[in-house]
Amino acid sequence: MEDFFISEVSPEEIKKEKAKARELRASQWWKRKKSGGICYYCQGKFKPADLTMDHIVPISRGGKNNKGNVVPACKECNSKKKYHLPIELHSL
Repeated sequence: MEDFFISEVSPEEIKKEKAKARELRASQWWKRKKSGGICYYCQGKFKPADLTMDHIVPISRGGKNNKGNVVPACKECNSKKKYHLPIELHSL
């Protein structure tokens, strides 16, 4: 069995990070990032409105809402990734 990164995250920390995500989604930085229309994972081209915010390291696993951890993703890739790390996607 492979060992992957697991982090204990309290419900309070998750709530705090989700509030930060709402603020980040309203920022000009995020709007510009999304405007390229490219999914970080599959590199597919989409309308910016069809891209979602994904955390490379999920909030539930200790990830934060910062520019180095947030990427645009198509809904299919975001749904497939769920709470996994990108490296774990190869074993799904």
